[in-house]
Order: sequence, then structure tokens, then C-alpha cells
Amino acid sequence: MTATPVSELETRLQQHRSELVAYAYRMLGSPFEAEDAVQETMIRAWRGYDRFEGRAALRSWLYRIATNVCLDMLNGRERRARPMDFGPAREPILENLHTPDVPWLQPVPDAMVADPAELTLERETIKLAFVAALQHLPPRQRAVLILREVLRWQASEVAELLETTAASVNSALQRARETLNAASLTTSSPAELTEDDRMLLARYVEAFQAYDVEALTKLIQEDATQSMPPFDLWLRGRDDILTWWFGPGIGCQGSRVIPAGSANGSPAYGQYKPSPDGGYEPWALQVIELDNGRIGEFSFFLDTETLFPLFGLPPRLDD
Repeated sequence: MTATPVSELETRLQQHRSELVAYAYRMLGSPFEAEDAVQETMIRAWRGYDRFEGRAALRSWLYRIATNVCLDMLNGRERRARPMDFGPAREPILENLHTPDVPWLQPVPDAMVADPAELTLERETIKLAFVAALQHLPPRQRAVLILREVLRWQASEVAELLETTAASVNSALQRARETLNAASLTTSSPAELTEDDRMLLARYVEAFQAYDVEALTKLIQEDATQSMPPFDLWLRGRDDILTWWFGPGIGCQGSRVIPAGSANGSPAYGQYKPSPDGGYEPWALQVIELDNGRIGEFSFFLDTETLFPLFGLPPRLDD
């Protein structure tokens, strides 16, 4: 067999990187672990390419390697969680604020996992709630569901990849579907942001920066939810959310909010709180989900040290 030139091989491998990162993210629930998994996949592909010899499609071969890498990484690990996994919504008081030592589900920039031309099709399957539900599945069952339901592989293709039977694949898929159905999740694709949506988000940024309770009340759904990992407390209901913002969370008053693209198919913003030293310091990556013309969910990710660089946000803002 004629050896493939290094540059050509690199090009062939790299053209699959984005979709492999998306696959690994759904498997692992962390953009950083997903990148590590794909990097290891590429290394194994480089080392094993001479033995590959085109016996299968390159894409299928890479997915086989990536699946094995992800399964190895998941072996013996705790699943990544959201605050909603720790019980019902609770009263918005400081006494309910705890930081359990668990691996948290992390947001991912849309640009890292999807081609812009295909983002509409993929948006629902990278939603935080969907990826969180995947983490409840056993790793191999998780792989089956992603390959069959998200990537639309045939049962025979998945069986070959996992070295099992089509009957076993269909059985695993059925069990996985039951888990998602119990969580009331679907994989239908939501519409792209409309001009009204963009105007709503602009009004939200203005109202949040002004800490205008009247304006915020009009923009937030009555049954909206809020979470703030790494805290396990989550809130349900506009009244409780605003009670928190104007009570224990009053330190956010005077914050600045700047666009950070989109995360998990939803608008994202970097929030900076006033700093005692002047200017503004990072506080949270806000991921906002819209629902029928209002804001239906706030996810405030407080791990700004790792997430702000990932989303291209500055380390602080000047006055």
C-alpha cells in the first residue's frame, strides 16, 4: 500500500474533529475532557493508520476509536451533574447554599461542537438538559443513543462499532429512550433566534445591568428556573429568583454583562461584578434559555477561571 502523505492524512483527520468533539462532549459532559478525548483519538489514529488500510470508512474508524477513548475515561467515574440532580428547588436563602464535591456538567461554546450551517439541526442535542440526561445513562447505552438518535447511524453500524449485535443495540436504545422519556426530553430542533428574541435579550441585558426589578419581572417567565453550579441550590419561579437577586445575591447589583456567543444552543453572556479595586471582575457565565417570548431558564456557571478563556471573555473589565 502507498503511504499517505503526512499533510494529506492530517487534513483527512482534522475534517472530522468538530463532530468528534461534539460526540465526546455528549459522552463526557465537559468541553475540556472532550478535547482531551479527541486529541487522544487523533494520536491513536496517527499511530494506527498503517494498520487501518482503508478496511472501513475513515469516519466510522475514528468514531470507534473515540468511543473507546470515552468509555475508558468514563470507567469508574462519577457522572457529571446539574444542581437539579440533588433534589427539588428550595427556598432562596443562604442556608440552602452548599457546594458538594462532584463533577459538574460544563457548558460548551456552540462553535466548538457544530458547523454553523448545521447548528440548527444540532442545537437541541447539545442543550444542557439533554446532555445532563445523557449522563444518567450507562456509558455504552449513552454511546448507542447518541450514535442512533443524534447521528442517525443504523443499528448494524453501531453494532459493528461496539462489537456487539444489532439486537443488543436496539435493546440498549429502547432503555435509553425510556430514560429520556421519563425526563420529558425530545430531540426536536428549536427555531433560531428571531428578531423579537434578540430584542428581548437586549432588554434583559439593560434591565440586569440597571438591576431594574420591574423590567426584569416583565422579561422572566413566572415558572422560570435558575441554577448556579458549583452550588447545589436551584430555584423555581420568578418570585424566588428575584428574591435571591435582591436578597442574598444583591452583590450582583451594578454588574456588567457582555455577549459571549452561544453555549449549548442558547445565548451566553459574561457577567462581571463590581470589584473593590475598581473595574469589574468575572462572576458568572450566564446561559439563558428562552421560552415563549420570555426567559425560561438561567444557568449561572461560576467557574470563570476555566470558562471565560474558553468563551473568549476578558479576565476583567475596566471602568
